[in-house]
Amino acid sequence: MLMNNDKRFDIDLQYGQVFERKVADMLQNKKIEVKTERDMWKSTGNIVVEFESRGKPSGIASTEAEYWFHNLAIGEDIVMTLVFPTKTLRNYIANNNPRMVRGGDNNTSRLYLIKLQELVKIIV
Repeated sequence: MLMNNDKRFDIDLQYGQVFERKVADMLQNKKIEVKTERDMWKSTGNIVVEFESRGKPSGIASTEAEYWFHNLAIGEDIVMTLVFPTKTLRNYIANNNPRMVRGGDNNTSRLYLIKLQELVKIIV
């Protein structure tokens, strides 16, 4: 089976397997935080990342997870999942000063409002 024009399937396969192991390692050997955002992201082009709830650090400000999984859902269906090393997402927030908004139950949470389009510009 050839997957490209220069017949390097074996090299491409090895490269792919390295990253398959990295994903498996994230899911099996690391602490992860999983958040799911439904519906609004599609019309606004934004996601929200909680950092405070009821006056106390929460979400990105308090997680001990090594990876942050951010599901984007429409209704009950996950459309995609963004995965960040938590350190990378924290650095993005620190360096880009995203807008802060209130939300959650009774607006008791403080959230960063982050443009999805900007997230793809992350350079580590």
